[in-house]
Amino acid sequence: MNDNECVEFLQWALPQMRMRWPGFRKVRRQVCRRITGRLEELNFAGLSHYKTCLADHPEEWKKLDSFCHISISRFYRDKNVFLFLQDVVLKELAKKAETNRLRCWCSGCAAGEESYTLSLLWHHVLKPCFSAIDLEIIATDSIDTMLNRALKGHYAKSSIKELPEELLEAGFNHQNKEYILKSQYRDSVRFIKQDVRKKMPGGPFNIIFCRYLVFTYFDEKLQAELLEKILSRLAPGGALVLGKIDHLPCKTEKLKPWSKQDHIYRKVC
Repeated sequence: MNDNECVEFLQWALPQMRMRWPGFRKVRRQVCRRITGRLEELNFAGLSHYKTCLADHPEEWKKLDSFCHISISRFYRDKNVFLFLQDVVLKELAKKAETNRLRCWCSGCAAGEESYTLSLLWHHVLKPCFSAIDLEIIATDSIDTMLNRALKGHYAKSSIKELPEELLEAGFNHQNKEYILKSQYRDSVRFIKQDVRKKMPGGPFNIIFCRYLVFTYFDEKLQAELLEKILSRLAPGGALVLGKIDHLPCKTEKLKPWSKQDHIYRKVC
């Protein structure tokens, strides 16, 4: 199977799984490798045989869907996003908090890099100024291997290369070429296996991260459906954080830009 054949197949298959081809254009080789492995496993000569298999065995679509789960993440990804969260969003939410707890949901958490970055920022930078407030982080993903890695909290150098030196030194122990996150930064994060298309944690949340998932890979109709569910879990005044390539599927009066360049929105009603 060459690249052109795989692209043609994905352009045919993705809409049937409520996904969109543009989101997969740059990561297609990862998906194509998985499909190639499946063809070899089934001893199929090519994609025409696999299309027949999908028609004859509808359960195979679940397998294909699993090949389309992309988990690319790292600590402090898009540093300006985390700087704005640190300098503006978290401070304002903490100052206006009506209870002694802020809640955050990280959807599509991969191996925990995003949720742990938030934990590091809160406990090392902001907690001294807001000692009476705790930050609770719920992190969800549908892939067991990712969640197991997140719970372990061990990372390669490539995962932490963008972290500021201060946070790296405060948050990790370096051992056998791995960077091990200290327990005090893991304790505030709870990992749950969930597919955002089928289930979401109960709100309300003060911050919801939905970066490089719903608004990257799913078709616009599904995006709109999930956006309504996400917003129902976001507290008034709370922040919705999207990826730098993500765009809202439709206009909504419930959100206004908080940092337009960072794709951070604030719920106004």
